[in-house]
This record gives sequence, structure tokens and C-alpha cells, in this order.
Amino acid sequence: MDPLKILGSKARLEILHQLSTRDMYVSELMEEVGMDGKTAKHHLEKLEKAGIVSSRERGRRKYYSLKKDIILRISPSPNKRYEVQFHDLE
Repeated sequence: MDPLKILGSKARLEILHQLSTRDMYVSELMEEVGMDGKTAKHHLEKLEKAGIVSSRERGRRKYYSLKKDIILRISPSPNKRYEVQFHDLE
């Protein structure tokens, strides 16, 4: 999926914002972002498939964490270009 399409979703941006503060499980993210479980899982699956977040299970909970730094650069005219970079967190 195109990086801009992934970042073009307000819901996914909010999930990424929340995960930038700490690892969270689905119920926490639902509460913080204000969405139902099915929608949250849909967005988390997209982010995980893109390699931006990772998940791990602890007991009955599935925790998500950021896996990449995200850098967005947008240039005004005359360059009119944009660039999205993902860098592994280490």
C-alpha cells in the first residue's frame, strides 16, 4: 500500500499518535481513539501489513507498538514533491 494512503487516514494517524506514547492493546486504543473494535482492528491490520507497527500477545491481550520512525517531507512550488520515509526503530 502506498505510504501516503496509509498516512492519509485520520484514524490511522491517531492510532500512530497514541502508539508513539507507549505500547497499547486494542481496547486501550479503541478508548483513546474513539472507535469500535472492528474498525480499530482493521486499521491496525493495515499498519501491521505495511510494517509500521508490530504486535505481540501477552496473555489474552494483543499489544501493538511502533516499529518505524515516519518522516514526511513536502516541498512547495516549484518542486511540488512529497516523500515519505520509514526507518526501523532500534
